[in-house]
Amino acid sequence: MRLRRRGLPDDAEDLIASELAHWRHLDADERERLLATTDWLLRRKTWEAARGFTLDDTRRVVLAAQAAVVVLGLSVDHYHLVTAIIVHPAGMTTHGERAGSVKGTVTDSIMPIHGLAQDRRGPVLISWNQAMAGARHPERGHNVVLHEFAHKIDMLDGIIDGTPPLPRADRRHWARVCTEVFRSVRRGEPRPPLRSYGGTNPAEFFAVATEAFFDRAVELRENEPRLYDVLRSFYAQDPAQRTSSP
Repeated sequence: MRLRRRGLPDDAEDLIASELAHWRHLDADERERLLATTDWLLRRKTWEAARGFTLDDTRRVVLAAQAAVVVLGLSVDHYHLVTAIIVHPAGMTTHGERAGSVKGTVTDSIMPIHGLAQDRRGPVLISWNQAMAGARHPERGHNVVLHEFAHKIDMLDGIIDGTPPLPRADRRHWARVCTEVFRSVRRGEPRPPLRSYGGTNPAEFFAVATEAFFDRAVELRENEPRLYDVLRSFYAQDPAQRTSSP
């Protein structure tokens, strides 16, 4: 089933308030921007349901609102490579050559996944059950929507390398900070609240760091202040301050 050019339903704000935990921490201006971006995503992108899934207004709104959180301090232009969002009821699988579990090896075995951001102007695939859990429970630090849409931002400069579009003056500092943490995670050293999956490659590190930045912001600021600062500068948001404010 494909849906396009249907914007916010009348009860969108109530839906977001009840299903998206981040909503309660936003001020009035941020809520207006989130609603506007959610509406833009619903109207301008193609929405498809896979495997007989029913993609109703609630599901579309909850998904789009999570994606809107990521660009709340940026602009919708950061999503111009997102052409379609394809929603599966639960997990899916992928295959193709990729890095193996042992360093220096590769594998093409079938792998279960919860989401996938295809290269260039390819679609974003999302597992609904994981997306709903991420919306309601940011304390898990794992949100498939934030993760996959971060990948699409990473792709904007044509290289999927864990570095989003940055002013030239900021790139060296970004690389220095992120590389140190990435290499530590890759060695298997705990760097909470970052998930070990971030050690897979620099692209996955950026997506995992984005999840932690929005969902476990206070913990990331306390444990990885330099990483938090470069993410705060890029995303032009301070979720730790938002979350810890009365």
